[in-house]
Order: sequence, then structure tokens, then C-alpha cells
Amino acid sequence: MATESLESEKVKITGGNQHLIVEDDLREMGKQAAWTVSSCKTGNGVSSLRDDNLETYWQSDGAQPHLVNIQFQKKVKLQLVVLYEIKTVELVKPTGWVYLSLSGNDPCETFVNTFMLQIVVLSNHLNGRDTHVRQIKVYGPQPNPIPHQPFQFTSREFITFTVR
Repeated sequence: MATESLESEKVKITGGNQHLIVEDDLREMGKQAAWTVSSCKTGNGVSSLRDDNLETYWQSDGAQPHLVNIQFQKKVKLQLVVLYEIKTVELVKPTGWVYLSLSGNDPCETFVNTFMLQIVVLSNHLNGRDTHVRQIKVYGPQPNPIPHQPFQFTSREFITFTVR
């Protein structure tokens, strides 16, 4: 079911950057979530996905599919998922950050409203034994700095002064 929806939608994937580059109007939302994985080897669990260290990694320890569940307490707006990709099975050379855009083809659809994001590894080399992911980041739009204000003012002058 999930694979059918991904195949029918055009997911924008870019990547290969050694350095993480994200637009200023996005914020990392992963700290607001509860993270779980379907399985992991001792010492290579969820904390390795979130520690901002490219030397550590999550390593699966079970049958496929492998799951990474990211659950939020309330509905959030997500726009971008970023994973640090590893091309070789031997973990010799990580290839860089891979960007998965969650915005649709319509320019008005810039984010997804959701309580949960699930990343699924359906298949890979050697039937999924020892799947490795170094880092995962999820990004959403920056909140409006002025609550209940219908406009998004970005310059300091507009934010500083209020109309009465």
C-alpha cells in the first residue's frame, strides 16, 4: 500500500552532499518526536541515528522490512526528510546526505500534516541483513514569529513594530 502511493507520486530526491545544507526557513523537528526502530544490534540503536555523529549508525538486527518510526505528540508540518546515505556494504565510504522532499507537485503543497512518519527499508543487499543508516533528520517550516498573525513577516523591521 505505502509503496503504491510512493510509486504513483513523484518524490523529489536529491543528494550526494558531504555537508548538510538546509534552507533557513526550515527547522529540525526530530527533537519533538519519539523515535523507534523495528530492530537493532546492541550499541547501534535509535540514539545513533540522532547523535549528529557520522561515525555512528543504526544497524538492523532482524528480518525485513526494517522500520524507523518517528511519532509526534500532535500534528506537525513536515517538508523534508534527510538521510545520510551509505553506498557500500562494508561501510567504507558514506556518500553524503540524501534529501527527500515531502512537498507535492502542486506549489501550494509545501508540507505534509502528520502525527507519524515511517521510513521503511523494504529490501536491500543480502536480504536486508545489517542495514545501516548513519543519520536521519526531519524538517518542517519555521513557525510564524507572531502568533495569530496571518502574514509571514521576515524582516526585523516588520517584526519589531506592531500596528494598533
